[in-house]
Amino acid sequence: MKIVKPYARIMERELLTTALSRIEYAARISHRSEENAGLDPQRFIKSVVIDHGDWSVVEHISVSVEMVVDRGITHEIVRHRIASYTQESTRFVNYAKKMPPAFIYPKLNVECIYCTGNDTPTPRIDNSKPWLHGLGEVECSYDPSWLMGIYIAEESYKALLIKGWRPQEARSVFPNALASKIIITMNLRSWRHFFLMRTSKEAHPQMRQVTIPLLSEFKKLIPVLYDDIIPESRQIDNICKGN
Repeated sequence: MKIVKPYARIMERELLTTALSRIEYAARISHRSEENAGLDPQRFIKSVVIDHGDWSVVEHISVSVEMVVDRGITHEIVRHRIASYTQESTRFVNYAKKMPPAFIYPKLNVECIYCTGNDTPTPRIDNSKPWLHGLGEVECSYDPSWLMGIYIAEESYKALLIKGWRPQEARSVFPNALASKIIITMNLRSWRHFFLMRTSKEAHPQMRQVTIPLLSEFKKLIPVLYDDIIPESRQIDNICKGN
């Protein structure tokens, strides 16, 4: 049983170092003021994009992000358009041959450093008692009922493969807790909409677990487009900010 922590990281961060200059140029084409390019670009972009709502000029820049989250969260992510997605395929990956399946614990305030450090606890029949690590001296922090559910799912998957089931058939026993790697590419306007929706207080806690740190990274690289997004705000208030 492999348990991992979710994460999100910007791919090719260096490509964003020239993002503002391209956005400014696109905005100046609209106003035919190319001769002023480079004169306080942040102020000009704020005036055109934030204050006047001409978000089309930021669509010329796209950013790719790699995430590892559980399958429940990926189902929510892929609802966003316009975007491109490439996701780990449970149809084609044989988790008995290629790699063991990984899972993500759903409670954000609980972490077992032994489990995430690849130390699998010993199962117990009695789900009222914690599973144990090592020589039985350390109790696992994760709920034993959850661990048993994951354990049974993984063992059932392997048993079905032995019986001749194909991976695309055996995957049906996996829960939402199955970890999945996904690459997401959106233009900067779509990312703004994504953050307005998925960092709000109504967003799923496991979604906010990765989107709020990711928003912080976007703010460092392109502050003028994202600084006004406040994590944990009400979604209705975010919608009023526009995108």
